Amino acid sequence: MKRSILVALSIVAMTNFAMGAESCDAQAAQKKLAGAAKASFTKKCESDAKAAAASSCDVQASSKKLAGAAKTSFVKKCEADAKAASPAATCDAQASDKKLAGAARNSYVKKCVADAKG
Repeated sequence: MKRSILVALSIVAMTNFAMGAESCDAQAAQKKLAGAAKASFTKKCESDAKAAAASSCDVQASSKKLAGAAKTSFVKKCEADAKAASPAATCDAQASDKKLAGAARNSYVKKCVADAKG
């Protein structure tokens, strides 16, 4: 039971990290930030989201009683998996499935990410 709760909380944190870039952009737009203020806000927001995901991965590693190299490896993979769940990674995978290349691929991924944000 305790493990299922930790896994559920970790999934939520990873989802928040994956969606962090979109929500940070949305928050910046909502605050009507532009230029350097927007860049600074977005950078801090994404860094905070990444820290939350890392913390979640640390919690999972602790619940599995991992230490040393095993813990480091697990946390690294956990964070990579969270990052791979981002819309850009999903859109890139879809472009690969469609065997798109060059400008067609770039255009498809750009539109796909914009649709995911919207």
